[in-house]
Amino acid sequence: MNKGLRKALTVIGIIAILAFLSSSFAGFTQTDLPSEKEKTTISDNTTTQENTSIEKMESSAFSGVQKFIRYSGFSNATTGHLIMIVVGLIFIFLAIKYDYEPLLLIPIGTGIIIGNIPFFQADGVNLQLGIYQEGSVLNYLYFGVMKGIYPPLIFLGIGAMTDFSSLISNPRLMLLGAAAQVGIFITFLGALFLGFNLPEAGSIGIIGGADGPTAIFLSSKLANGSIINGIQTQNLIGPIAIAAYSYMALVPVIQPPIMRLLTSKRERVIRMKPPRSVSKLEKIMFPIVGLLLTAFISPGSLPLLGMLFFGNILKESGVTRRLADTARTSLIDIVVILLGITVGASTQADVFLTSQSILIFGLGAVSFMIATAGGIIFAKVMNLFLSKDNKINPLVGAAGVSAVPDSARVVQMEGLKSDPTNHLLMHAMAPNVAGVIGSAVAAGILLSFLF
Repeated sequence: MNKGLRKALTVIGIIAILAFLSSSFAGFTQTDLPSEKEKTTISDNTTTQENTSIEKMESSAFSGVQKFIRYSGFSNATTGHLIMIVVGLIFIFLAIKYDYEPLLLIPIGTGIIIGNIPFFQADGVNLQLGIYQEGSVLNYLYFGVMKGIYPPLIFLGIGAMTDFSSLISNPRLMLLGAAAQVGIFITFLGALFLGFNLPEAGSIGIIGGADGPTAIFLSSKLANGSIINGIQTQNLIGPIAIAAYSYMALVPVIQPPIMRLLTSKRERVIRMKPPRSVSKLEKIMFPIVGLLLTAFISPGSLPLLGMLFFGNILKESGVTRRLADTARTSLIDIVVILLGITVGASTQADVFLTSQSILIFGLGAVSFMIATAGGIIFAKVMNLFLSKDNKINPLVGAAGVSAVPDSARVVQMEGLKSDPTNHLLMHAMAPNVAGVIGSAVAAGILLSFLF
């Protein structure tokens, strides 16, 4: 193809493209362009729309600020919230300053603060923030308290930590652990006298054992706000748990005056025979026999004591060291964190600050004192029938409450104050662990009678 022909085809192609473009825009004429008047009208409409949009934005922003203020904690705070926040701070202060059960009081104290941060609550509004609001994270964690899941897991860890040698070597000290449970049943009668119904009174009474997990377990069954054996109950899990753990933490404050009041100087210096050596076979057989015996006597205690003795079997068998280590370290630490934070958060001011809560705290204090006195007095009674060489130091009876191992430590300290060479810790551990078993058996008995 010569150059002339190529030029001709190029020109024809350009003409064809121009023709196509001309036909495409043929319908667009000058009349399609807006006139000056129309331009002015369009401009006015645009300005009006912009002004309306700005007004809507300003209104929306103002409404958003109002909503923010309405939903803030400052707008919803009440005196009750502030009181409970102060209580939470006191718990944390006691734990840090005086080392009162920091593993319990710091999670509980922080939980109290979390549970009492005020937020907007109205009918039909569920922000899924509070522990009692369905769908909230705290509500899901609280399920373990409501259904009694956490206490057996704590008992598993306690079992894996506990050495029953002192109890095996001197079984008679188990009677002191049983005697201390008198506080449970006296408090039960006191709660009935103050107007609580049977299931609620049973749950309150267990505070006398000074055993937080057992108190939570029983109250989750008998005082959970549902109908128990035809009786409508209140949800008292929070007040009962806080009372039980508070008195556990205050063992070094509550028990010593009672111990000194009920014992003489001569009794406090009584020396007990050293515990005998316990064989490995005895250590393995004790949790098995204990499980069978207590479960048959009180099947209601099986979730607690079953896990307690299972943990001890893991410890004493010698072939499940990894499982025992997990139970007494990682597992129990995790459960204590979850239990403490949720029990603390359950003290939401509008639920917790009631006259019933005050009565529960008062009954809890009385029951704990009675339990301590019961163990000491029973030890003094036992001494009336024992020979001079087999006398029991009555201070040991105070360890019958199941605040392990704090009560045993208090006995040790009080004994050393009277005689710096008289070590009572190993003797006190016997009624102390017996108290754990005794309070769980008592809870099982109450559960079978009242559920």
